[in-house]
Amino acid sequence: MISKIKPFVKKLFGNTKPYCWAAKVKRSISGSHEMDRRIVTLKPPGPSRGNVLLSYIIDSFFLKPNDPVILKHTHYWETRQIAQTWLDLGYAVDVIHWKNQNFVPEKHYNFFIDVRMNLERIGPLLNPDCVKIMHIETAHWLFHTAAQHNRLLDLQRRRHLTIGPRKVVNPNWAIENADCATILGNDFTRSTYAYANKPFYRIPISAPVVYPWPESKDFTNCCRSYLWFGSGGLVHKGLDLVLEAFAQMPDYKLTVCGPVNEEKEFERAYNKELYHTPNIHTIGWVDVSSSTFTDIMHACIGIVYPSCSEGGGGGVITCLHGGLIPLVSYETSIDVEDFGFILKDSSIGAIKECVDRVARLSTQELTERSRKAWEYARNNHTREKFAEVYRTVAEEIIMVYGRD
Repeated sequence: MISKIKPFVKKLFGNTKPYCWAAKVKRSISGSHEMDRRIVTLKPPGPSRGNVLLSYIIDSFFLKPNDPVILKHTHYWETRQIAQTWLDLGYAVDVIHWKNQNFVPEKHYNFFIDVRMNLERIGPLLNPDCVKIMHIETAHWLFHTAAQHNRLLDLQRRRHLTIGPRKVVNPNWAIENADCATILGNDFTRSTYAYANKPFYRIPISAPVVYPWPESKDFTNCCRSYLWFGSGGLVHKGLDLVLEAFAQMPDYKLTVCGPVNEEKEFERAYNKELYHTPNIHTIGWVDVSSSTFTDIMHACIGIVYPSCSEGGGGGVITCLHGGLIPLVSYETSIDVEDFGFILKDSSIGAIKECVDRVARLSTQELTERSRKAWEYARNNHTREKFAEVYRTVAEEIIMVYGRD
């Protein structure tokens, strides 16, 4: 009987402060991750013009600026920069983790920024004049989920085995509860949210490391060598397809850099391709600031990355900084302009065709495309560029909504 009443009570009282406080006590008793419950309060150097609540990655505020963890994903540094921007604009900033289900606002906030789960929960508890901003760093959860499950189903049919989903994005109605949104990625990511008819402000994803132009790179000898570089969610990011494609192309080389040993189902399913195929070399996870990773990029002509859904393709951006030519799916959300290639689809056949096409280009064209990829990354995807554009966007939002 109680189980039937609970959903009704939550629906009726879920956005009231008494209910939230009761839920907070319950979660504290049952226990939750310490980082999820923390609050970081930052003050501007001078008088404050108001308050900003930021719900994103709080971990980075407890790390040193040069901690290697910050290099693992762009969101660690970007969270700190978002907070710093609002401080520079004169606002006090409270930072919570996006998974924080305990926080209840107790002050007047001029702006509330959240990536996924808290806009729906916290939004109704805020003062009515608070401007609510969704910071979009992944495709819409419904597209993301459907795309990943389609990949898993396709794999099941090809290989006669089942691998479970990874990189799960929980259902959320953040965009519906936002006044506007900042968005990483390109028109692909934006298109998955277009139905909501909200104003979007594009922010260029940053890169944790930039590299000098590889002057000594031998484009003639590396034209048949490629890289797959990504984080968790190996089927989601198309590693299965790339492995199968290169296993059928013994004259081409593939280096795999990613946390393969963390996904045991995948590792077992592709043990032969990963570890017992002569033209495929599996490295595993690699530090992008290391000479090892630089050497790998110098030995490859391009990155092959047929992801089914992204919010900016940070791994690909890192490789552009190394001068790699991108061979990517449209859903990777990367602007390849005139230096890269969008796969016609993410089939094994399309991957093989594109890889072969690039390898057959002249050394001059390969060099030119590589240089353009490097220059594009330098001009558009650095920490400095992120900070510059984010500040411009924040100032525009302040001006448009005028709620100081």
